[in-house]
Amino acid sequence: MKQPSSPSPHPSPLTPHQAALVIFAKAPIPGEVKTRLCPPLTPDEAATLHGSFVLDMLERTKLAVAKLQLPFDRYLACAPSSELVFFKIMEERQGVRLLDQVGKDLGQRMHHTFVSLFAKGYKQVIIVGADIPTLPLSVYQEAFAMLGRSDVVLGPALDGGYYLIGLTQPAEKLFAGVPWSTDQVLPVTQQQAMTLGLSVGLTTAWRDVDTIADLQSLIAECREDNKKPKQNRTFSMRTAGTLQLLEIRLKTR
Repeated sequence: MKQPSSPSPHPSPLTPHQAALVIFAKAPIPGEVKTRLCPPLTPDEAATLHGSFVLDMLERTKLAVAKLQLPFDRYLACAPSSELVFFKIMEERQGVRLLDQVGKDLGQRMHHTFVSLFAKGYKQVIIVGADIPTLPLSVYQEAFAMLGRSDVVLGPALDGGYYLIGLTQPAEKLFAGVPWSTDQVLPVTQQQAMTLGLSVGLTTAWRDVDTIADLQSLIAECREDNKKPKQNRTFSMRTAGTLQLLEIRLKTR
């Protein structure tokens, strides 16, 4: 899916402050993020990679607002606390608003976020994961457009989950009984939506990074991306450098 090279000729019908995009992220604390990559990665390496992904998502969503004329407000849903220095720096440098993730599991945390933002008056809210650094900017445009005609929008992940979910109103039962971190997350969620009488739109399928196989695929993708002229590359220099270093290290483990 190609990124548009110029602003969209059909700007979003939404006016400013009607739509919100929320990046769900944990603080890059060694031993608490990307643990399924350890080993072979060390906890420090996994945390560094995760931190780079979060920065990528913040930078690219900011670009989506400017380049595609998408008038959504950006939020960062923080765990374990928005008071951590990492998140405060992101707030200051990236111009993003902070929220705390509240709830016992992922479903509860997402539901609480939706409730909180709809209470602020938003008409459309999308939550996206932090480990999809190469997601095309146009997917955000696609997702918000879908919310204009669907109750729910889902971004299918290649592992059977989803990397993005958008709603036009809270739907607590949509998250009940979902077997999180399995390959049944997407189909179960679709079935829940059907049971609730909610229409569902699906965006472009994309790979998030949960396992070593995912990481190896991302490293290969980055290697190809580095062959392009700098102005045409998808990966940030920061993440490209991190992946190149990990590729070298993994060969010795």
